[in-house]
Amino acid sequence: MPMDEKSLAAIEQAKEAALRVLLHNARGPFQGLPRTAGWGYPEPYTRDLMISALGFLATGNPELADALRRTLVALAANQTPRGHIPSLAHDPADRGASDTTPLFLFGLALYRKSAKQPEFLSEAAQNALKWMQYQSPDDMVMVSQLPTSDWRDEQWVMGYGLYVNTLVYAYLTLYGEHESAGQLRQLMNRLEVRGQAKNPHEHEGLVVPSKPYYALYSYKLLNSDRFDLLGNSLAILTGIASPDRGRNLVAWVEAECEQMRKRGDLAVDLPPCLFPYILPHDADWHPRYERFNRPGEYHNGGVWPFVCGFYVAACVTAGRMGLARRKLLALTELVKPWHENQAEWGFNEWIKAQTGQPSGRDWQTWSAAMYLYAAECVQQQRTPFFGEIRADTPSAPK
Repeated sequence: MPMDEKSLAAIEQAKEAALRVLLHNARGPFQGLPRTAGWGYPEPYTRDLMISALGFLATGNPELADALRRTLVALAANQTPRGHIPSLAHDPADRGASDTTPLFLFGLALYRKSAKQPEFLSEAAQNALKWMQYQSPDDMVMVSQLPTSDWRDEQWVMGYGLYVNTLVYAYLTLYGEHESAGQLRQLMNRLEVRGQAKNPHEHEGLVVPSKPYYALYSYKLLNSDRFDLLGNSLAILTGIASPDRGRNLVAWVEAECEQMRKRGDLAVDLPPCLFPYILPHDADWHPRYERFNRPGEYHNGGVWPFVCGFYVAACVTAGRMGLARRKLLALTELVKPWHENQAEWGFNEWIKAQTGQPSGRDWQTWSAAMYLYAAECVQQQRTPFFGEIRADTPSAPK
């Protein structure tokens, strides 16, 4: 069903507010590079700004396109000799993240397509591609990571992580590396390795037995089949998941979230970033979580607006347009409350799952950017940039 006038008006108001946030954040105190948030994070964090590229470019706003270009130039200038991209665009010494280099390649590819500059920062791109080749322990395309090295700095994800490998698949496809992309997709669609013994010639996969979604990570005898919303949304958007798997995955998420709401574990009509939550008696609980990562909070099941933007786009990809509209309206409600600075629209960092209360920093660049991207996907009934990636993806296993 189409939206009513009140819903359409609320979305338009949120889009206007999101654009104001992005323009406010377009220049910060560090070399004039964009801010990660309006107040709390003045630094230009690589991963936030590369993810925000989707929203920057979806607006068609030249000032935001220039903000992306300036960030890419700074990242290329501060790239390490071996090709690694730092976590802060202005600081070459801030290194060690597993997702900054693939995100740089992804954001650069989007900018090249939008600006019609296919050779922009060509040397930096080649160096980054070379760096990523060395991140595969067995030289079979799938890359590994250390714990807390991706966007979840308080979350234990190790070995072959879903989220980072979806980014790898995306940039390999965008750069025309179709053979490597196909090999990675095939590996990701294998079952994760389980049991006490492992055939030395059997590579880990990320498919969870009897479930439609992909595992959080897998490496040799270790794995986690907790649900990673961002990684699985990207699996749908990029075409790593077949259309059938994508539809089943979205249906599974909705069914699980309905049960969480009935139990009082979820107060909003959007999914947490991770579930089931890690509880103190679970084997994968770490003592530090008691302070920084409690159940339903932060990376242990907090509701992140930027991640929910990807989920809205995944619903569009899965052909669930009615659901996508409903989730966009829920996201419109989610980004309105403010937490630390009184404002008409908060675009907060993350929301406590059990209460729906904003708990992070306000005016987050990626929260505003991914809202705009999600709205664009719903209104166009397509997913800009990701549609091209899926078009280059061969038929997948169901």
